Amino acid sequence: MDRKWISANRLSKEYEIGVKEFVEFAVKNAKDPNRVVCPCLKCCFGKRVREDELEGHLVCNGIDQSYTCWIRHGEKKKGNINFENSSTYASTDFDTDTYEPDRVDEIAKAVEEDLRDCPKMFESLLSDAEKELYNGCTKFTRLSAILKLYNLKASNGWSDKSFTELLTLIKDMLPDDNELPSRTYEAKRILCSIGMSYERIHACPNDCILFRNEYELLKACPKCNVSRYKKKESTPAKVVWYFPIIPRFRRMYRSEEDSKHLTWHADERIRDGMFRHPADSPQWAKIDHEYPEFGIESRNLRLALSTDGMNPHGLQSISHSTWPVILVIYNLPPWLCMKRKFMMLSLLISGPKQPGNDIDVYLTPLIENLKSMWETAL
Repeated sequence: MDRKWISANRLSKEYEIGVKEFVEFAVKNAKDPNRVVCPCLKCCFGKRVREDELEGHLVCNGIDQSYTCWIRHGEKKKGNINFENSSTYASTDFDTDTYEPDRVDEIAKAVEEDLRDCPKMFESLLSDAEKELYNGCTKFTRLSAILKLYNLKASNGWSDKSFTELLTLIKDMLPDDNELPSRTYEAKRILCSIGMSYERIHACPNDCILFRNEYELLKACPKCNVSRYKKKESTPAKVVWYFPIIPRFRRMYRSEEDSKHLTWHADERIRDGMFRHPADSPQWAKIDHEYPEFGIESRNLRLALSTDGMNPHGLQSISHSTWPVILVIYNLPPWLCMKRKFMMLSLLISGPKQPGNDIDVYLTPLIENLKSMWETAL
């Protein structure tokens, strides 16, 4: 199908015919003809409309001229992979990415560098990636089956108990020689090597310092003299969990699908004078101007930091405030940057009290990593 009409004048007959052909194609391949993703310059793939509205939007607002391969409307690309119906991040209907069985080898390779100091763990992971789920099974390996099931657990908020019951039932349904674990604990142990590593850091109950580096061996805060521990020395009074960001960014760059989206803001962003993305803001341009060596490389990461208090117990009568600190990657297109897959939990500050103005104390390990990345980029 000829796509030259996309760049034609919107008042021309060529553009009108092209719009009708696109609408016909999109409706034909849509799961619901009344909810078709709109690629007009106003909706920018962020809204679903009816057939008649779609045609009106494209005529009145114009279409994104970079959208020449209609992967979000059922067109197939790269070896006939249908991006509309698959679980990749092209669709706005999915919040999580489902691991396909043929991506397990890619996952194993991605974590190989991170597990160089733990050869036994990597060998175990590789073994699970190659081991058949049961004798003669060609569709799933032990690792891919666990990944699929655990992804369902995470997506639907299943409890560990319910997941254990599901594993037990499925294991009984499969042939006797199957390799599926029967408990959530066993599944977590298998997946731990490809999960997030973290640092558990003790903190002063009054938010003065973190007990790390020069304070690591102290038993009381050097500023307020409050004990590091509760009644028992084995139980810290306050803890912060830090999830190192550099290894996770490395994994992202190793993935071809993920890394190509990191240059979207430079290669595919619509530039029509409207504020559609943080890259259109004067602050973005100011950074590029003040640090030209950083700005010239479109793959350099632009990050946003967000945090707020939450009550993990879910009981409003309990006064408790735990603070997750989230990193958002602004290099990505708008329909991806706020997906759960690309929102990185970097810190988890335990309660029961909020850190308030002393939150900078808890951000120290994150800032150190960001400074290291900044110095490398420059």
